[in-house]
Amino acid sequence: MAATPQDRARAHRSALFTDLYELTMAQGYFLKGMDQKAVFDMFFRRPPFQGSLSVFAGLGDLLDQLENLRFEDEDIAYLESLGLFQPSFLEYLREFSFTGELYAMPEGSVVFPLEPLLRVHTTMIEAQIIEGMVLNTINFQTLIATKAARVKAAAGDGRVVEFGLRRAQGWDGALAASRAAFIGGAAATSNTLAGRMFEIPVSGTMAHSWVMAFEDERTAFETYAELYPERTVLLIDTYDTLNSGLPNAIEVGKRLQANGYGFGIRLDSGDIEYLSRKVREGLDAAGLPEAKIAVSNELSEEIIDQLVSRNVPVDMWGVGTNLVTGGCDSSLTGVYKLAAKQYNGELRPTMKLSDHPAKTTNPGVKQVYRFFDTAGAPIADLIAFEHERIPESGELVFYHPQVDSCRFTMRLPKAYRAQLRCQMKDGKRLSPAPSLAEIQAYATEELGRFDDTYKRIINPHLYKVSLTGLMKSTKLEMVNGFLERSERRYTES
Repeated sequence: MAATPQDRARAHRSALFTDLYELTMAQGYFLKGMDQKAVFDMFFRRPPFQGSLSVFAGLGDLLDQLENLRFEDEDIAYLESLGLFQPSFLEYLREFSFTGELYAMPEGSVVFPLEPLLRVHTTMIEAQIIEGMVLNTINFQTLIATKAARVKAAAGDGRVVEFGLRRAQGWDGALAASRAAFIGGAAATSNTLAGRMFEIPVSGTMAHSWVMAFEDERTAFETYAELYPERTVLLIDTYDTLNSGLPNAIEVGKRLQANGYGFGIRLDSGDIEYLSRKVREGLDAAGLPEAKIAVSNELSEEIIDQLVSRNVPVDMWGVGTNLVTGGCDSSLTGVYKLAAKQYNGELRPTMKLSDHPAKTTNPGVKQVYRFFDTAGAPIADLIAFEHERIPESGELVFYHPQVDSCRFTMRLPKAYRAQLRCQMKDGKRLSPAPSLAEIQAYATEELGRFDDTYKRIINPHLYKVSLTGLMKSTKLEMVNGFLERSERRYTES
């Protein structure tokens, strides 16, 4: 039976939102009595957009989803129809809910490759079933929040508005993108449903169709200004930007100004640098120096960065496609890997090995520590075992996570902070969800701590993420032990 609109509306809460192999593996664990305790990490392997840092987003949505995760009767009936699942396992799923713990960095944190953004403590079955949901939610929203932060960094003092609804990847992608873009620094969205759901300021002007619907451009502008005098932004490039749109907008703007209102002009085509300068000259000459200029049309952070560096007189940047789709990077390289599993009642570290060193994971239950200089600026992150303690004095060696010969030493004491915090216990949030405005403020504050060299749009300085000596040696011991066992088996065969 085809999905109904009601089915689609509840899809984000359904535990069926997972890859099929998660369910076949879960059934295997169930039937073989292997539902032991386990810890999984979620991390990403490289920063998107050839950047240095990323902005962690999606945690609030993920916690909501996990709290409400269920298999409905229709889900069970569908799984039964596949002929893959035994009745006893389907009955287990009928009562399924997430009952584990989740540790994560605060949403809005600045994050880097290889360090856990979150870790999940639960059973093997629960951990497998939620894998797809964790990755789908965090990967996409972190990608878009990072893109938005880059756009905002490029725009400087300019206001960034997310205009991406019509180019986003489906209705749910549009909503998630609006949420994430706001966390990353967008001031507003054009998506009114996102505005209602997430309390994001909404913004919009007019389309070319509004101008074309009237007998002439002047009448279109006058009518809009009459209806919305406090929010008038006139789109001037429907016919002739400088010879028609600008003169008509100036006349309407003078009337608004005389009545105590401000107004703005939007450019949506042509050479932004040339046109914005000509528009600014015309507005200033007409006695409208307070009038704002907004621009749109396939903008990216690279374009904005170039224009801002040339001091274009633009006050607001409307960014759509390249913001809500990720532009040149279609996804974050986030993965979810088993880091520890239970043996004889004890959690022991485990790891994935690979012929590709970058895909070899770090073992065990981890914490991430961020170290700061005397001015409060972050200088390095350190991945440690959760039970490790940072010494109060002396020297601390930071080991490269992949290159054995690379390391550096930091003299202590040094200010530091544990990044992973318990967000969920027994399947329930530990504290009320912060507002999206609070998350945005946190992200802005955290980004502001980092030196500008890490935030360059082109060729940024790379931030150091390292392992403790114990983590490094444990990893090497496990790799060598595995290789020795493999060689023995090969020789014996």
